[in-house]
Amino acid sequence: MAQQEPEHLRAELEGLFHYVQRVRQEIAAIGRPADGANGLDSMGDQLDAIIKATEDATNTIMAKMEDNEIAIQELRQSISDAAQLALLDRLSANGSDVSKACSFQDITGQRVAKLVKSVTYVESRIHSLIGLWGKEALESITVKADKDKTTDEKLLNGPQMTGEGMAQSEINALFD
Repeated sequence: MAQQEPEHLRAELEGLFHYVQRVRQEIAAIGRPADGANGLDSMGDQLDAIIKATEDATNTIMAKMEDNEIAIQELRQSISDAAQLALLDRLSANGSDVSKACSFQDITGQRVAKLVKSVTYVESRIHSLIGLWGKEALESITVKADKDKTTDEKLLNGPQMTGEGMAQSEINALFD
């Protein structure tokens, strides 16, 4: 039995070594994925962009609904037909419902902000591990491409962050 213990210990250490190597490969892949994505560092930025885009869209919707309500009120002054006034009331009620529905943006922003906080925490822990292992050591690890992506998923690189990617005029020129 005394002879089995060193062999068992060696096997356990070897298993642990392989596990640590796998963790190092995973951390290297997060920092610089083989598919060219920005990895963990851009997740917070992507989530912030979701909040910004949702907020901008909501503000546009709200402004247009307010403008529609002004137009409805102006039309109401020049119409006396009961059926047409009923249609204006319906349009006004629909606009009010759309405006109420836009409250999702605030809740969405709060939930995404929680995700940003979590991602930032995980990112800081990963950067600590990178510091422990050394950035150069992790950069020397070959990162394998994600084979689970479909052909279409491999082509998707958007939506782009503000100031990145092609301008709309460049995209339009592709169709001319």
